[in-house]
Amino acid sequence: MAITEVAQRNHDELFPNHVSTLKVSDPELIEIFDNWAFDEVIEATGMDVRLRLMIQLAALIACQAVNEYRIMLGAALNVGVTPVEAREILYQALPYVGMARAFDFLHATNEVFRSRAIALPLPEQSTTTAQTRFEKGLAVQKQIFGDRIDAMVAQSPKDQLHIQRFLSANCFGDYYTRNGLDLQTRELLTFAILASLGGCEPQLAGHVAGNLAVGNDRQVLIAAITQLLPFIGYPRTLNATRVINEGTSA
Repeated sequence: MAITEVAQRNHDELFPNHVSTLKVSDPELIEIFDNWAFDEVIEATGMDVRLRLMIQLAALIACQAVNEYRIMLGAALNVGVTPVEAREILYQALPYVGMARAFDFLHATNEVFRSRAIALPLPEQSTTTAQTRFEKGLAVQKQIFGDRIDAMVAQSPKDQLHIQRFLSANCFGDYYTRNGLDLQTRELLTFAILASLGGCEPQLAGHVAGNLAVGNDRQVLIAAITQLLPFIGYPRTLNATRVINEGTSA
């Protein structure tokens, strides 16, 4: 077996002039993986390379694959993902994975930026204040999920209402309202994060509906989970496809 011309070309687009040490130590595995991940998987959907790298970065954060993340962040920058976009992917992941999981990725991102002489801090992207974050976050929630939000608040036990407020003000008000990425992309990133975390199928189902509401149709979701498959494996991919099928069967 040899690495196909298509796989090599797609690999070189992401990693120009890179010499893989694994290709020396584990040539058989690299041939299998590269021919699949950089030829067959990419060919299956034709997803734009920038968007492909963006959702893969989100998945790697959820998977806690910090070393692979460093490599793929470099690849993303090579194909035109901007530093602001890359940072916003990480910020978008934070309310879903938590700071304990995001912490190492913040430092890894800054290390990659510094190695490329990207000045820090990057320009601010926040659009809310302490006074407006709840109202603006709630508006985004309702834009994505509609009247379900009012029902969730109404049905919430009184001793859990603060969590509903946190969702509006923090998860959506602090993060979804930021510049740097549009709402459609942020919602697709959230889908990628939840699918990659695993065990979040109830939330994933909600965000399948949310993606449909902002214009990411079934084909986009199938394309996204296909491009995540080489990084998150078959069980989580199959769980996500089941949720997609259930959410788009009507």
